[in-house]
Amino acid sequence: MHPTYRALSELGKAVKTVFLCRYLGVEALRREVHEGLNTIEGWNATNSFVFFGKGGEISTNRLEEQEVSVLSLHLLQICLVYVNTLIQRVLADPTWSSRMTPRDLAALTPLIFPHVNPYGTFELDMEDRIPIEAETA
Repeated sequence: MHPTYRALSELGKAVKTVFLCRYLGVEALRREVHEGLNTIEGWNATNSFVFFGKGGEISTNRLEEQEVSVLSLHLLQICLVYVNTLIQRVLADPTWSSRMTPRDLAALTPLIFPHVNPYGTFELDMEDRIPIEAETA
């Protein structure tokens, strides 16, 4: 082993030991780490839900196809966060916010997905038209 590698390895062990001592001794740090882990687990669950094709696996060795898969996942993530952010904007209305308990507010996150249908079933009202024509001022 190279001496620099050994020195960095020992330094890493010391840093890890100091962190573990702080982690065991400081409850606030344990809570922070736990909350961070829960956030990441929620994000991973969301990714598994929206990226369900082929079991959520990138099943190709071709770089271009991998890039398309990852970019598609990013697009789905951004859309989900955007929709959930709009939902939270509605909840800023005093009519709705007065109904929210502190527990409800604590549960708000852009990572929720039970309201999403990943299978592409859309209900359309063919009698209702989207106003495409530009409004004249």
